[in-house]
Amino acid sequence: MEFLPPEIQQYSENHTSSESNLLQKITRDTFAKVLMPRMLSGNLQGQLLSVFSHMLQPKCILEIGTFTGYSAICLANGLTEGGKLITIDINEELEERVSAYFKEANLDHKIDYRIGDALAIIPELSNTFDLVFIDADKENYAAYYHLVINKVRSGGFIIADNVLWSGKVTDATKQDKDTLAVRAFNDLVQADNRVENILLPVRDGLMIARKI
Repeated sequence: MEFLPPEIQQYSENHTSSESNLLQKITRDTFAKVLMPRMLSGNLQGQLLSVFSHMLQPKCILEIGTFTGYSAICLANGLTEGGKLITIDINEELEERVSAYFKEANLDHKIDYRIGDALAIIPELSNTFDLVFIDADKENYAAYYHLVINKVRSGGFIIADNVLWSGKVTDATKQDKDTLAVRAFNDLVQADNRVENILLPVRDGLMIARKI
């Protein structure tokens, strides 16, 4: 994920609003107690998601891939009055921990936290989404996109994380299934005339697509 010179990365972080005490706690706990802590969004990306959400003031957000709840809290902070965020994760072992974080953030009444297979849950959702954040298993990125695109309102956004995949997307020698899936997803979005999109090289890459 280290694409920028370390001093530029640090300068950017130094000129980004600080994490809340709870987000700092989630960061510490995740790195100390949870496997694969680098999956955490972190402050720079978290603040970007929070800014997007506050700009949009969405009524309904879908997040695919909760992990330890960091990005869900960042996104939920921008919900309009009476808004809701649905977040889906397959890992039931983290459910108690994450639910406690949502309660501590006083966002548990705004967050519908579901444990299960997103491929099965999403088709059952009747909501229209203002914002969708995809940050789950890379192999199914295209499938998630196909499932949500018709549930996003015109003018709504789909954001997908890890679309640079630690730089592997530009390395022709990398042919593992996750790298191939991320490349295919990026190509899918680029070719979709239903959206306008930009790939931002922030952290591990964010694909941002606005539905026309």
